[in-house]
Amino acid sequence: MLSALDLARRIEMGELTPAAALELCAEAIAAREAEVGAFAALDLERARRLAEARGAALAAQPLRGIAVGLKDIFDTADFPTEYGSAIYAGHQPKADAAATSLVRRAGGIVLGKTVTTEFAHLDPGKTRNPHNLAHSPGGSSSGSAAGVAAGMLPVALGTQTGGSVIRPASYCGVAGFKPSYRLIPTVGVKCFSWHLDTVGVFAASVADTAFAAEAIIGRPLRVDGTAPAAPRIGILRNHPWPEASDDMMTAVEIAARTAITEGAGVIDVELPSICADAFRAHGTIHDYEGYQSLAWEYDHHRDRIGSHLRVLLDRAADVTAEAYDSARRTTSRARQALAGLMNEIDVILTPSAPGAAPEGLSSTGASTFNRLWTLMGAPCVNVPGLASDNGLPLGVQVVGRFGRDHATLAAAHFVEMALAL
Repeated sequence: MLSALDLARRIEMGELTPAAALELCAEAIAAREAEVGAFAALDLERARRLAEARGAALAAQPLRGIAVGLKDIFDTADFPTEYGSAIYAGHQPKADAAATSLVRRAGGIVLGKTVTTEFAHLDPGKTRNPHNLAHSPGGSSSGSAAGVAAGMLPVALGTQTGGSVIRPASYCGVAGFKPSYRLIPTVGVKCFSWHLDTVGVFAASVADTAFAAEAIIGRPLRVDGTAPAAPRIGILRNHPWPEASDDMMTAVEIAARTAITEGAGVIDVELPSICADAFRAHGTIHDYEGYQSLAWEYDHHRDRIGSHLRVLLDRAADVTAEAYDSARRTTSRARQALAGLMNEIDVILTPSAPGAAPEGLSSTGASTFNRLWTLMGAPCVNVPGLASDNGLPLGVQVVGRFGRDHATLAAAHFVEMALAL
């Protein structure tokens, strides 16, 4: 994989140019894109021209002219944006999404659009897992996670509505950072659920994601350069812990023991009972808002919508406003209860997914270990570095308190460094 931090440092010191850094991506694309299929749209020649023409100016910006991939639900004025749907084949937005513009302002070169499931839901795209092509890369940000894992991109943006940053990061063995709700703007990103959709970052390591996020939005998030303090970690062993595979349970235990060895405090914690209600409330909010967000597509092109999403929207038509409002009230109470729990610890350690990437390409996996945190708006980080018995990546998830993104990244960096020793 390509480290965004390493590339940026080498460019800053004059050891590498943005054009030379781009060629590292191009070499990996030539070697792996045909089998992995991470890109929905790609324009290497345009990127090369930009790197050559504006290399010095880009190198002075926070992202130093490194390449970035954008999930194909981010509007781009210079690439088609098809949302993973045949309905939008060839669709060309007139303007960039806000996050797209922020990447460009920060000196990133948008190399291409990465594959998404249809409308960022469950109907898979063409992408395969770089670690084993017979296994799912996860979804819905499949192309972003796989593109980083295959060394074709140092940074990629995705989104999470259920578990679509953390889960594919775990399946593909890369770091994934889902920030606090709305830390990165969603304006110009195809909406599914306006209370859940969250823009996230993929990169090779936790420190790389923190660097990229800071460069893009200008907040102090970097965790490289200093040794992170030992965090207070809580481990959840109640619902939905029993749904984790034996390999995943072992991975979490290894991460906890390793963190203790390096000085972290680790205790068992239990979620407040209201959080179980909130877990179920996620589906009500998700479905109700999805049915409204995709009203035009459903009303005019229902037969062209994929089977998984069509079934969901058919069902969502029956979700009442009263049920939705009740789910929102439950969410508010759960957030208050969770904040009380987080007064005793810095972060929660939990599986990133039920297990390793499932075999076959018909499923993108389950968001069992992600939905609650998305609903709570909490920052989450997938920490890579562990593997299942059959050699597939396993990630552990570090969950922080809403608005404490730097502290969450620092704790995840601590766990990642401990696992690397």
